[in-house]
Amino acid sequence: MFVATNRLFVPAERAEEFEAHFRDNMRTYLPGVPGLRRSTLLRPTRPDQPYVSVNEFDTEDDFRAWVASDSFKEAHKRNAGIARHVTGNAVETFQPSEDLVLLT
Repeated sequence: MFVATNRLFVPAERAEEFEAHFRDNMRTYLPGVPGLRRSTLLRPTRPDQPYVSVNEFDTEDDFRAWVASDSFKEAHKRNAGIARHVTGNAVETFQPSEDLVLLT
């Protein structure tokens, strides 16, 4: 598994519109992306925290292929609606060292 995150800083007064734009982009451009297992937008619980977009891929190559894809380019062209709400962001990538699934 390969995980890419994007921390997105959004002022509280823009949060609702940001979420609507982001969700629309996720639902439009992510279904069918090869190797994408899961995409999640995490909402902050405090005003000083960012939103976090978490994308889990089968491999780093799947992630890199998505970043180079027409789908990615189209989604980010539409980001003018999202970008005007974001005051800063940081993309980070990870390879899990442990993946524990607890079933209750």
